[in-house]
Amino acid sequence: MFGVDGMNEHPVAIIGAGPIGLAAAAHLTERGIPFTVLEAGDTAANSVRLWGHIRLFSPWRELLDPAAVRLLDATGWDAPRNLETAPSGIELVDGYLTPLADALAEHTTLSTRVVAVSRQGMDRTRSAGRASAPFVLRLSDGSEITARAVIDASGTFLSPNSLGSSGLDPIGLVDVAAHITPALPDVLGADRARFSGAHTVVVGAGHSAANTLIALATLVRVAPQTRVTWVIRNPRAVRVFTSDDDELVGRASLGARVQKLIDSGVIEVLESFEITGLTRVDGRVRVSGTRRGEAVSLDADVIVNATGFRPELDLLREIRLDLDPIVEAPRALAPLIDPNVHSCGTVEPHGFAELRHPEPDFFIAGMKSYGRAPTFLLATGYEQVRSIAAYLAGDLDAASSVDLVLPATGVCSTS
Repeated sequence: MFGVDGMNEHPVAIIGAGPIGLAAAAHLTERGIPFTVLEAGDTAANSVRLWGHIRLFSPWRELLDPAAVRLLDATGWDAPRNLETAPSGIELVDGYLTPLADALAEHTTLSTRVVAVSRQGMDRTRSAGRASAPFVLRLSDGSEITARAVIDASGTFLSPNSLGSSGLDPIGLVDVAAHITPALPDVLGADRARFSGAHTVVVGAGHSAANTLIALATLVRVAPQTRVTWVIRNPRAVRVFTSDDDELVGRASLGARVQKLIDSGVIEVLESFEITGLTRVDGRVRVSGTRRGEAVSLDADVIVNATGFRPELDLLREIRLDLDPIVEAPRALAPLIDPNVHSCGTVEPHGFAELRHPEPDFFIAGMKSYGRAPTFLLATGYEQVRSIAAYLAGDLDAASSVDLVLPATGVCSTS
């Protein structure tokens, strides 16, 4: 919390101009706290744009941060007309995030990647006077800025999990990198030529994989030579198929749709498949691994890595973090979001107290705060940054009073 002599001359640094970073900026605006937003992409919400063709599961009413709405209303913003409909990613960008970024433009720097965060004149081993030293953020152009607090809302979409079941990249990955695409490719749009008539292997057992499988099955209708194989490490894709009690209607239907495509033979499933190696063979990729203890392999033209995401922590090596050793979330938050116990809708309200680290006034917020857990919803992140902004303003009552109503869902749990 602020108050250290000389610290107030520095702004709060927000890393990332996605939904959570922009919401943090809106809350700091209301609190009258100076801030700067640093975005690696050349536009705000750059990661959302990458999956802009995908429709969200949540309706508009659960995707809008209250402080951001108040800020936008003052600009004459044309708000979404039906808050019960679920927008696509690009509709979220065009209808909400771009106007919000425009309202905050004077505080935002684009095309600026933060490559390291530390304390001015102090590596992580030095303790004396640490809290009174401003943060220093080194940028991709070699320059540095100082800050009195840091909110890392950089997300995880650009940091996918490995295709290998060991958590390590499969042997040979570098040689076949051109055949691998990140999660949620635009199968029916910009990326269509790559998938039409090809054999695509989708790796992953979550909703990103399910969305891609459904899109590929649609492509099969007009390009019958297209072949689709779904590879999952576990015996069953629990998150996809346990959807009956999901209040997010768009997500609840995924399991039934995918099962129908499997039953009809459009999608071939290889469950309990653990990938160990990738090899280039005659212009294709041979995927090698084990299945129920036996060596197996299959050949593919394209591999979609839909294995989930992990936080990129290299830039925080000089920051004193306290992370859960399993999911890499803040230690106090981890039990509240453990995907072995919780779904998206059973996560308890939490704020600055659960997000704090041994490094004073440093916070990881948004999807990155969940580490490797797949249970994040935007509404959760909005409450996080509301609480953090209140804490940084010295309003401990507001910071500690966290409240969150989430839709009931059982689909985020893993076996």
